[in-house]
Amino acid sequence: MNFNNFTIKSQEAIQQAQQIAMGNQNQSVETGHILKAMMEVDENVTPFILQKLGVNVNIFKQAVGKIVESYPKVTGGNQYLSQNANKTLQKASSFLKDFKDEYVSIEHLLLALLSTGDTISQLMKDNGVKEKDMKAAIQELR
Repeated sequence: MNFNNFTIKSQEAIQQAQQIAMGNQNQSVETGHILKAMMEVDENVTPFILQKLGVNVNIFKQAVGKIVESYPKVTGGNQYLSQNANKTLQKASSFLKDFKDEYVSIEHLLLALLSTGDTISQLMKDNGVKEKDMKAAIQELR
Protein backbone atom coordinates (compact mmCIF):
# COMPACT_ATOMS: atom_id res chain seq x y z
CA MET A 1 0.00 0.00 0.00
CA ASN A 2 1.54 3.27 -1.12
CA PHE A 3 0.42 5.97 1.30
CA ASN A 4 1.96 8.62 -0.97
CA ASN A 5 -1.20 8.16 -3.06
CA PHE A 6 -3.31 9.32 -0.11
CA THR A 7 -4.25 12.92 0.67
CA ILE A 8 -2.77 14.49 3.80
CA LYS A 9 -6.13 14.13 5.59
CA SER A 10 -6.38 10.46 4.63
CA GLN A 11 -2.83 9.85 5.85
CA GLU A 12 -3.67 11.64 9.11
CA ALA A 13 -6.78 9.45 9.51
CA ILE A 14 -4.77 6.23 9.03
CA GLN A 15 -2.13 7.42 11.52
CA GLN A 16 -4.85 8.40 13.99
CA ALA A 17 -6.49 4.98 13.53
CA GLN A 18 -3.20 3.37 14.54
CA GLN A 19 -3.02 5.63 17.60
CA ILE A 20 -6.61 4.81 18.59
CA ALA A 21 -5.90 1.08 18.24
CA MET A 22 -2.73 1.41 20.31
CA GLY A 23 -4.50 3.47 22.95
CA ASN A 24 -7.21 0.79 23.23
CA GLN A 25 -4.63 -2.01 23.35
CA ASN A 26 -5.89 -3.42 20.04
CA GLN A 27 -3.21 -5.24 18.09
CA SER A 28 -5.02 -5.03 14.77
CA VAL A 29 -6.17 -1.76 13.23
CA GLU A 30 -9.81 -2.34 12.32
CA THR A 31 -12.32 -0.46 10.17
CA GLY A 32 -13.85 0.99 13.33
CA HIS A 33 -10.52 2.61 14.18
CA ILE A 34 -10.37 4.09 10.68
CA LEU A 35 -13.89 5.52 10.82
CA LYS A 36 -13.41 6.89 14.35
CA ALA A 37 -10.13 8.48 13.25
CA MET A 38 -11.76 10.00 10.17
CA MET A 39 -14.37 11.65 12.38
CA GLU A 40 -11.62 12.99 14.66
CA VAL A 41 -9.24 14.41 12.05
CA ASP A 42 -11.86 15.61 9.57
CA GLU A 43 -14.49 17.98 10.93
CA ASN A 44 -15.85 18.91 7.50
CA VAL A 45 -16.19 16.19 4.85
CA THR A 46 -17.22 13.17 6.92
CA PRO A 47 -19.91 14.94 8.99
CA PHE A 48 -21.19 16.77 5.88
CA ILE A 49 -21.66 13.53 3.93
CA LEU A 50 -23.21 11.68 6.87
CA GLN A 51 -25.61 14.53 7.62
CA LYS A 52 -26.49 14.80 3.94
CA LEU A 53 -27.46 11.13 4.09
CA GLY A 54 -29.68 11.72 7.13
CA VAL A 55 -27.37 10.21 9.75
CA ASN A 56 -27.50 11.57 13.30
CA VAL A 57 -23.75 12.14 13.60
CA ASN A 58 -23.61 12.30 17.41
CA ILE A 59 -25.43 8.98 17.88
CA PHE A 60 -23.39 7.48 15.03
CA LYS A 61 -20.11 8.53 16.74
CA GLN A 62 -21.24 6.88 19.96
CA ALA A 63 -22.06 3.65 18.12
CA VAL A 64 -18.64 3.67 16.42
CA GLY A 65 -17.01 4.22 19.82
CA LYS A 66 -18.84 1.19 21.25
CA ILE A 67 -17.69 -0.96 18.34
CA VAL A 68 -14.09 0.17 18.87
CA GLU A 69 -14.36 -0.60 22.60
CA SER A 70 -15.55 -4.13 21.75
CA TYR A 71 -12.35 -5.05 19.88
CA PRO A 72 -10.10 -7.56 21.69
CA LYS A 73 -7.38 -6.09 23.87
CA VAL A 74 -3.86 -7.48 23.56
CA THR A 75 -0.58 -6.57 25.22
CA GLY A 76 2.65 -6.85 23.26
CA GLY A 77 3.01 -7.89 19.67
CA ASN A 78 3.24 -5.84 16.54
CA GLN A 79 0.38 -3.76 15.28
CA TYR A 80 -1.07 -4.67 11.88
CA LEU A 81 -3.98 -3.84 9.58
CA SER A 82 -6.85 -6.30 9.85
CA GLN A 83 -8.05 -8.03 6.72
CA ASN A 84 -11.13 -5.75 6.53
CA ALA A 85 -9.07 -2.60 7.10
CA ASN A 86 -6.67 -3.67 4.36
CA LYS A 87 -9.62 -4.38 2.03
CA THR A 88 -10.99 -0.93 2.83
CA LEU A 89 -7.75 0.80 1.84
CA GLN A 90 -7.53 -1.23 -1.37
CA LYS A 91 -11.18 -0.53 -2.22
CA ALA A 92 -10.65 3.19 -1.53
CA SER A 93 -7.77 3.14 -4.01
CA SER A 94 -10.01 1.49 -6.59
CA PHE A 95 -12.44 4.43 -6.40
CA LEU A 96 -9.79 6.75 -7.87
CA LYS A 97 -10.80 5.72 -11.39
CA ASP A 98 -14.54 6.18 -10.70
CA PHE A 99 -14.03 9.76 -9.56
CA LYS A 100 -11.10 10.53 -11.88
CA ASP A 101 -8.92 11.45 -8.89
CA GLU A 102 -5.19 11.13 -8.31
CA TYR A 103 -5.21 10.70 -4.53
CA VAL A 104 -7.23 8.62 -2.06
CA SER A 105 -9.31 11.07 -0.07
CA ILE A 106 -11.54 10.88 3.00
CA GLU A 107 -14.52 10.49 0.65
CA HIS A 108 -12.96 7.39 -0.93
CA LEU A 109 -12.27 5.89 2.50
CA LEU A 110 -15.82 6.56 3.67
CA LEU A 111 -17.25 4.95 0.56
CA ALA A 112 -14.90 1.96 0.91
CA LEU A 113 -15.95 1.42 4.55
CA LEU A 114 -19.49 0.90 3.33
CA SER A 115 -18.45 -2.07 1.19
CA THR A 116 -16.44 -4.13 3.71
CA GLY A 117 -19.35 -6.22 4.98
CA ASP A 118 -18.22 -5.96 8.62
CA THR A 119 -19.82 -4.32 11.68
CA ILE A 120 -18.87 -0.79 10.54
CA SER A 121 -20.35 -1.40 7.11
CA GLN A 122 -23.51 -2.77 8.75
CA LEU A 123 -23.71 0.22 11.11
CA MET A 124 -23.56 2.56 8.13
CA LYS A 125 -26.28 0.61 6.30
CA ASP A 126 -28.42 0.45 9.45
CA ASN A 127 -28.22 4.25 9.55
CA GLY A 128 -29.58 4.48 6.02
CA VAL A 129 -26.30 5.01 4.18
CA LYS A 130 -26.45 3.67 0.62
CA GLU A 131 -23.59 3.62 -1.88
CA LYS A 132 -25.59 5.39 -4.60
CA ASP A 133 -26.63 8.20 -2.22
CA MET A 134 -23.09 8.54 -0.86
CA LYS A 135 -21.63 8.84 -4.35
CA ALA A 136 -24.19 11.58 -5.10
CA ALA A 137 -23.27 13.42 -1.89
CA ILE A 138 -19.59 13.17 -2.75
CA GLN A 139 -20.21 14.57 -6.24
CA GLU A 140 -22.18 17.44 -4.70
CA LEU A 141 -19.32 18.16 -2.31
CA ARG A 142 -16.94 18.63 -5.22
